[in-house]
Amino acid sequence: MKRAILSVSDKSGLLEFGRGLVARGFELVSTGGTAKALAAAGLPVVNVSDVTGFPEMMDGRVKTLHPMIHGGILARRHHPEDLAAAAAHGIGMVDLVVVNLYPFVETAAKPGIAFDDLIEQIDIGGPSLVRAAAKNFRDVLVVVAPDDYPAVLAELDREGGPTPAFRFDLARRAFAHTGSYDTAIASTLAEVTVAGTEFQRESSAPLAPGQLVLDAHKIRDLRYGENPHQPAAWYALDPPLGLGAPTVLQGKELSFTNLLDLDAAARIVLEFDEPAACVIKHTNPCGAATGATIAEAYVRAREADALAAFGGIVGLNRAIDEDTARAIVATFIEAVIAPAVDEAARPILAAKANMRVVTGDFAALGRADGPASLRREIRSVLGALLVQERDQVLEARTSWPMDGLRVVTKRQPTPAEWQAMRFAWRVMAHVKSNTVIFTDAVRTLAMGAGQMSRVDAVKVAVAKASGWSGTPAALKGSVAASDAFFPFRDGLDAVAAAGATAVVQPGGSVKDAEVIAAADEHGLAMVFTGRRHFRH
Repeated sequence: MKRAILSVSDKSGLLEFGRGLVARGFELVSTGGTAKALAAAGLPVVNVSDVTGFPEMMDGRVKTLHPMIHGGILARRHHPEDLAAAAAHGIGMVDLVVVNLYPFVETAAKPGIAFDDLIEQIDIGGPSLVRAAAKNFRDVLVVVAPDDYPAVLAELDREGGPTPAFRFDLARRAFAHTGSYDTAIASTLAEVTVAGTEFQRESSAPLAPGQLVLDAHKIRDLRYGENPHQPAAWYALDPPLGLGAPTVLQGKELSFTNLLDLDAAARIVLEFDEPAACVIKHTNPCGAATGATIAEAYVRAREADALAAFGGIVGLNRAIDEDTARAIVATFIEAVIAPAVDEAARPILAAKANMRVVTGDFAALGRADGPASLRREIRSVLGALLVQERDQVLEARTSWPMDGLRVVTKRQPTPAEWQAMRFAWRVMAHVKSNTVIFTDAVRTLAMGAGQMSRVDAVKVAVAKASGWSGTPAALKGSVAASDAFFPFRDGLDAVAAAGATAVVQPGGSVKDAEVIAAADEHGLAMVFTGRRHFRH
């Protein structure tokens, strides 16, 4: 008789699967709660202690860790020596192992869980069974997910039995299962501090632990990366949030560059509590705005640079309603990201069948006090990874003026200039460095992104605002924001010439006095934030 070992925490589908195995001539060997569930359903089940000759002991810590079990799993059927050793010691063969592990992740997610209770949810026998069966996949089927039960029964019914490819696929998924489980344990234990004999789990993991343990699950393969010759894929980190757990409502397959632009769009609108929208091109905003409604904010953002907005990526921090949907479909947009889409807006968006529409839970990503997994950013360089805390414009979370900001010029900003500078500062932090941008209180007017000098950034912004024809009247009375200090007065002179009346920048240059004097000469108000926002 074929033998199956079943020991599962998740018992969904267990009884139907057990009946299917019995009908196909399997002897069921089980442990603890799994054995009780099978027996209560009237299925014949052999307790694992009857196979090992030892009782389950130490509060269930020791059950299956025994040669009578592992010998039957690991014996290679095509090795006569293995079969002889098993026969000599009365070890019966095991043909199927069905295991899913203690609910460590679910337990760890419970607030206030005691450290010792957490430790007891670290499965030992389960991973050992899974790994042993996966190692010997040619002879032993290993099943770690209830979703696979129907496919396993179907394969058992095949003439000749399960194919090598099916067996190997189950083994790969089994190793991924135990690997993910160990990663979750290592990540959680990284949150624990030790004081004498006391073990205390911190509220969030350290941003940069001594060993960085990641658990990433593939969402899908992408058509290609930044260019057609680059293979690419999309993965979700644990816990899956934001673009790790999106809902794609419609449109063509998302591309690598679409996802980068959607990320850039979401980052900007998350800075705002009021309705906010942005349009992204190549990870930079070509327009960003706020409004009384999300539709008004979107139209303002689009019209900030209508030419560049064509084929752009839209980010919104409110659900898409009918008015916003109509405004979006009025021009060609590649993709949209928003918290939700109203039912009435869906058929309007569906008229643009190729336009990608993505929704998801992004609110937690905007919190300054979120867990390390949400605050942490990881980037690859050649042969290494870089880790940093995600940049957030915390100094602009409340109305300006506020403590920490320093007016360094003779002229104080007007209330309107304060409001405009706060808006500009929140957008500017998400533009590639070096950057100088010009805005009013509710929308961007001109963007000078990714230049080698601050003077060049001003020139690009001015040229964009004027259609590349000269100094634009559109910037008269605007405010300017610079992501880092002006190293010389020439950048400040260029800002004044463009028509701005107020400037916000971090300060900190050895030439600050010279730059402040230039601002005073031009009658500008200038504010130092003391906080730089490079974006490389």
